[in-house]
Amino acid sequence: MTTATGGSSPDPDGDAPGSGSPGHVVSLPATATGAPRRRLPVLHGDSGDDRWGRGLSSVAGVAPGLGLCALAVLVALGVNARFPALSAMLVAIVLGIVVRNVVHLPASVEPGLAFAAKRLLRIGVVLLGLQLVVGDILALGTGMVLVVVCVVSGGICSTLLIGRWMGISSTQRLLIAGGFSICGAAAVAAVDGVIETEDEEEVVTAVALVVLFGTLAIPLLPLAAGSLGMDPVRTGLWAGASVHEVAQVVAIGAGIGPAALKAAVIVKLARVLLLAPVMAVISVVRRRTAPLSARGHRPPVVPLFVAGFVAMVALRSLGIVPGGVLSAAKVVQTGALSAAMFALGCGVRLSMFRHVGPRPLVLATASTAVVGTVGLVGVTLAG
Repeated sequence: MTTATGGSSPDPDGDAPGSGSPGHVVSLPATATGAPRRRLPVLHGDSGDDRWGRGLSSVAGVAPGLGLCALAVLVALGVNARFPALSAMLVAIVLGIVVRNVVHLPASVEPGLAFAAKRLLRIGVVLLGLQLVVGDILALGTGMVLVVVCVVSGGICSTLLIGRWMGISSTQRLLIAGGFSICGAAAVAAVDGVIETEDEEEVVTAVALVVLFGTLAIPLLPLAAGSLGMDPVRTGLWAGASVHEVAQVVAIGAGIGPAALKAAVIVKLARVLLLAPVMAVISVVRRRTAPLSARGHRPPVVPLFVAGFVAMVALRSLGIVPGGVLSAAKVVQTGALSAAMFALGCGVRLSMFRHVGPRPLVLATASTAVVGTVGLVGVTLAG
C-alpha cells in the first residue's frame, strides 16, 4: 500500500504539492484493469498513514465502495447465520475474490475498497483486543504460554530465513510470516500497516494464502489428530497453536466439541496477544532502516492501531467494560473485519498468481509445516 506525501509530480485532483496547497495526497490501490491509482486529498497536520480518520476527507469518494462492502457484509452474516461453521470473515473474503474475478467493478468503488481494506481493518484489529483477557491466557500454564511464544517466534524466524533462501522479497516473506504465525489476514494487514508495502500484490497474495491453508486445515487437522490418537482437548490446543485465523480455529474446535473449542480459542487468542509486541519489534527495526519520509518523519515506534489494541486488552482484562459494550463492540468488530476481508478479497485477481509464481506458495507450505510441527511438539510436551 503506497502513500505519497509531497513530491514533484502534480496532483491530478488538486493543486500541485509544494504550490501552497494545504494538503498532500494518498495513492490508492490500482484498479483491476490496471488503471492508475486514484488519489484522495488529505489535510496536513495528520501524523501519518497509521493515523485514523484521514480517509474521511472525501466521503463522496469512498461511499460507493463502502456501500458495496456493506452489502457484502450482510451476505456474509446471512451465510454465517445459516451455516455457523462458516465465519462471516471467511465468507466475505471468498465473496470478494469471486466478485473481483467474475464482475467488472467500476472505478468508483476503488477508493471505498481501499478505505475498508486499511482503515476498517485497523478498527477491527483494535476491537479484537476486547476479546482477550490476560488472566485466561496465563491460566494455560507456563508450559503452554512458552509453546505459544515458540510457535510465533519460531514461525516468523523460520519463514523469514526460508524466504530469504528462496529469494523472496523481504516484505513478502514478512507478510507471510506474520499471517501464518500470529493471526492470519489481520496480522498481514497489521504488518502492512507498519512496513507500508510498495507492491499491493504482495499483501493480497499473503491474504489469499492464509485463506487457502487455513481452510484446508479445518478438515485436515482433526483427521491428523485422530490418526495420532489425540484427545479432544489436545486437538483443540494444537489447532489454537497452529491454525492461522481465529475463525478457522473456532470452526475446528466447534466441530470437535465444547472442551476442544474452549482450549483452541484460548491458545489462539494467546497468539493474537503477541501481535502487539511483534508489531512493535518490526516497527523499531523499520524505524532504524527505513529512510526519512518526504516530510522528515520516520515510522512510529508503536503504530497507533497497535497501541489501541493493547489498550483494549488492558480494559478487558481489568473487567471494567460492561457486557453490553462488549457485545456491541463484537458486532462492530465483526462488521469491520468482514468489510475489510471483502475489500482485500477484491484485490485478489486469479491471473496474478501466474505472475507471482510458485515461490510464495512454497514458502506458505513451509511456514505451515513449521508452525504445525512446533505446535504439535509443544502441545505433546506441555499439554
